[in-house]
Amino acid sequence: MQKKIVVINFSNIYKEETFYKNVGAEWIDCSDISGADCFCDSEAAREIRRRLRGVSPHGLHFIDSGNYHYVSRFFTDKIDERFVLVVFDHHPDMQPPLFEQILTCGDWVKSVVDTNRNLEKVVLVGTSDKLIADIPEQYADRVVCFPESQLHDRQAWQTFYDLHFKHPVYVSIDKDVLSPTDDPTNWDQGAATLPELKRLLLTLLRHNRLIGVDVCGECNYSIRGLLDPAVRMNDRVNAELLTMANNT
Repeated sequence: MQKKIVVINFSNIYKEETFYKNVGAEWIDCSDISGADCFCDSEAAREIRRRLRGVSPHGLHFIDSGNYHYVSRFFTDKIDERFVLVVFDHHPDMQPPLFEQILTCGDWVKSVVDTNRNLEKVVLVGTSDKLIADIPEQYADRVVCFPESQLHDRQAWQTFYDLHFKHPVYVSIDKDVLSPTDDPTNWDQGAATLPELKRLLLTLLRHNRLIGVDVCGECNYSIRGLLDPAVRMNDRVNAELLTMANNT
C-alpha cells in the first residue's frame, strides 16, 4: 500500500488533534460544504468528489466523524480492479435509503454493494450481532460478517480470513467498533478493545494486495482541544493506527 496520508476536515475536530502533524499529511478542507452532515445531497457529493479528484484510493485517509463515513464510497468508486471491502464498524451501514439521490452514513455500504461493479464482496468486522440480523437476506452472498461476539476468537478469525480474502482489499474503519472506554465517538458503540482491533487490522495490513485504508469515528468537536479527554483519546488512537500503517 502506498503510504500517502490524507486528512479530510469536515467538523474541525482535526484542528484540535496533532497525530497527523509532522508526517507530511495532505489537508483537504470540506468544512464549508453544506448538505454533508450525515446526509450527503447530490450537490455536496459533487463538491466533495471535486475536492478529492486528485486523491487516490491508495494510502491512508482520515475522514472525520462517523457522520461522514459515506466518503468511503467516493474512494471505493475509484478502485479499478476486483476488490473486497472490509468494514470495521459497530453498524452494518446497510439501511435502505431514506431519500433518492441522497447518500448517508447509514446506507453507504448498501450503496457500494448495489453500484460498484468491481466489488467482490463486503466483509463486516466487529459489527453488532443484533444489527447484522437486520441485513436483508438478498445480500447474503455479497455481505459476510465476522460479528462482535467472535472478535476474541483468534482461530475463528484465521479461518474466516483464509476463506474470504482472496482478492485485493480496501479497509474502512469506523472507530465506533471500539468500546467507549477505548475511544469515545459521537455514535453508539461496540465492545471491541483497541488491542483486538489492532490485531485484526495487522492481518490485513500485511496482506500483499492492500489497496488503501480510511478511518472515521472522531468524537464531537471541543473548544478545549486536547484538554478534553475524548479528543485526547481520539488523537492517541489515530496516532497508533497511523503508526501501524506506516510501519507495516
